[in-house]
Amino acid sequence: MRLLGYTRVSTRSQDAQLQVDALTSVGVEPRDIFTDVTSGSRAAVSRPGMARLLEYATAGDTVVVWRVDRLGRSRIDVLNTVHLLREKNINVRSVQDGIDPATTSGRLMLNMLATLAEYERELITERVNAGIAAARQSGTRFGRPPADPNVIAEKLAVATEARAKGHTAAAAARLVGWSRATLYRHQSAAKKNGPPTPPAPPSP
Repeated sequence: MRLLGYTRVSTRSQDAQLQVDALTSVGVEPRDIFTDVTSGSRAAVSRPGMARLLEYATAGDTVVVWRVDRLGRSRIDVLNTVHLLREKNINVRSVQDGIDPATTSGRLMLNMLATLAEYERELITERVNAGIAAARQSGTRFGRPPADPNVIAEKLAVATEARAKGHTAAAAARLVGWSRATLYRHQSAAKKNGPPTPPAPPSP
């Protein structure tokens, strides 16, 4: 079993040395520490340091972090990352939070985090599906390609909400019948042109 470290800071002006010292103090070799310097807007799996760690780690390894919040930009991102690692039979240890797979309480906490991740994803799916169902009941069509810019805006809102809740771009796009490229195209157009102007109400 190997101990692999992971550190994250938001900007290059921040010093990750505190995290590095904490990891090496529990036995992580400096050569086995993976680092990301990135804002919290990027999901963990899309960060280069985390991507390299996931490629390098094998079943039985333990990923050590200073605090568990270093694993993600939000609660759901942290939970999803823990769940992903656990699915690969990779343990997670947090120095500050007392999460240690070598202890009974640590294993319990890891199992709880993995269970919470699954629960959060199910809630997200239910909310997104409910939003799509409500849009369909109100007359919104999720055809391809939608000609009405307001339909595009509604689908884009559903996909954006899914992304904010931790879905990947591909998964969010599938929820509204788009490809990932189509989602990116509409996001780019929305940033450039702004949201579509709502149609004027009918004359009395």
